[in-house]
Amino acid sequence: MKRQFRNRVFGLAAGTVAFGVISACGGAGGGGLDVADGGIRGTGSSVGPVSGFGSVFVNGVKFSTDRNVSGDDGINQEDRLVVGMILRVEGEWGTSGLGDAESVEYDDTLRGTMQVLNPWDPVNKTATIKILEQTVSIDSQTVVKGIQVSNLTSGSFVRMSGWRLPNGEFRASYLGIQTSSNSDDFDALNKVELEGVISDFTETDFRIGSQVVNYSGATPDGLVLAELANGVAVEVEGSLSGSTLMAQEIRPDDSRRYRPGTEDETEFVGPVSAAYSQVTGSFTVNGVPVQVTNDTEFDGLTGPDDLVQGVLVQVDGRFESDGSVTAEEIESREADSEVQGGPAQEINSSLSQFKVGGVLVQVTPLTIITDDDDTRLSFWALEANSELEIDGIQRVSDTGQVFLEALKIERDDDSPGDSFELTGRVSEMVGDRIQVLGVDLVITNDTEFDDISRGELQGLVDDDERPKPKVEVEYEAGDSSSHYVISEIELEEDDDD
Repeated sequence: MKRQFRNRVFGLAAGTVAFGVISACGGAGGGGLDVADGGIRGTGSSVGPVSGFGSVFVNGVKFSTDRNVSGDDGINQEDRLVVGMILRVEGEWGTSGLGDAESVEYDDTLRGTMQVLNPWDPVNKTATIKILEQTVSIDSQTVVKGIQVSNLTSGSFVRMSGWRLPNGEFRASYLGIQTSSNSDDFDALNKVELEGVISDFTETDFRIGSQVVNYSGATPDGLVLAELANGVAVEVEGSLSGSTLMAQEIRPDDSRRYRPGTEDETEFVGPVSAAYSQVTGSFTVNGVPVQVTNDTEFDGLTGPDDLVQGVLVQVDGRFESDGSVTAEEIESREADSEVQGGPAQEINSSLSQFKVGGVLVQVTPLTIITDDDDTRLSFWALEANSELEIDGIQRVSDTGQVFLEALKIERDDDSPGDSFELTGRVSEMVGDRIQVLGVDLVITNDTEFDDISRGELQGLVDDDERPKPKVEVEYEAGDSSSHYVISEIELEEDDDD
């Protein structure tokens, strides 16, 4: 099953999102383009956010399906799925990037009325909400549908698909707001849904966080009620009576989707819950212990020491008899760079590439392309004269070309302005020119340095003992297509510093 994550298919066919057999190769730095080889890469379970359709893309694989989806949350057909929703696919996938799904399963993580704790911060690109008293973090990679993320409003009924964190809070991959156009996709019988660890257990009630659950009339599914106790993680569906959740169904929590299926091979995505330990040679994702060996390959990570708590990764490996996974490859799925502006220029559909503000952007089968509503967007949607916001991973090809591997592209229907913004590492700084994300940028007398002087920035760039500094740059096009002028530059906080 061994292969490199960078052997993702990049070519796009006309119509809906349909990828061909051109793939980028190389290790953590990316690479040149090669033709992907054929053959079976894996047979087992693949769990991760949907990134595209025609049939359905999960973890960089285009799975052919029968268009049926199992689950009881109102999502029973593929055409009701939305990018960002976390699926479990049982099936077979090949090195060509194509696969056959035997089954596709979707289950909401939380469903209920939203309370906005911290509204969207456009600078830090974060927001915090509560659903059924559970705290949920929203970030730049969260797909928000129904309204703009900047307009999140308390009292809206929502569904969330995401990951539960060690502290009991959640990180959202998808947040959907119920509207008149999608109300049929919400389960009318079991209106609300909650998962987490039981506390304050009694004969009739328990709590998940601060949410009270009455389970006296609940039907168990995949467990028996006698197994319920403090410390047991469950999923509850039902309805609210005042502030109490009246449980109608109780089953094991979402960690069940990461358990072995009929075959031992697996691919799954999640935030690291327990950091890598040199003593055990392992770390934990989604409750699954993952063993790192000398043969484990890394993509977008320098090695196991980068596996710190909270970082989003994709693991490719094989289940062992004790339920752990031996990792063959581990890939970063955490965005570290971004560019904002438009329109898309120099669009190359055969290579799935385009430029924004001079930044070369590479689209892959992992890329989520979205807008503010539930429209299913393809690569061709990028041809519109629109503002784009792109979050991804800064890469360098074997030929030295810097590019942004897009994880999420959000299209705004507003007409683009004259300026651009980017965040990335400075690769060089010579005189009045710096290069960030492969773009040559010019410092002028009008350039504003925020919280750092020009000399201090030069010192950080020249310091070979530290990672190159990460900066946020506002800039405009100059007198040629390859000439951009900086209006403002600011040093970004960097966990590596």
